[in-house]
Amino acid sequence: MAQRAQSLADKVRNLTPAELHARESEQSEQLFKLKFQLKMGQSESLKKLREMRKEIARIKTVAREKELGIARTAVAEAPAKKTSRKKTEKK
Repeated sequence: MAQRAQSLADKVRNLTPAELHARESEQSEQLFKLKFQLKMGQSESLKKLREMRKEIARIKTVAREKELGIARTAVAEAPAKKTSRKKTEKK
């Protein structure tokens, strides 16, 4: 699943700002239609709803990065390992 999300993010990063805006509008419209269907009881696709919201968030994030001039590499960096800390007892 993480690889799929990464590949979607890579595809979004290769779009121009105008394409990003168009895709965001398109996804937002589809999200509206899906929410309407859910409210009317015509659909029960919560998974699709979540995926659409995440896709819109990716598009907005990449658009903002481009606006600020932040360059991101297409290669995923390994996340930092969490170190476990023992809880100290308070006296």
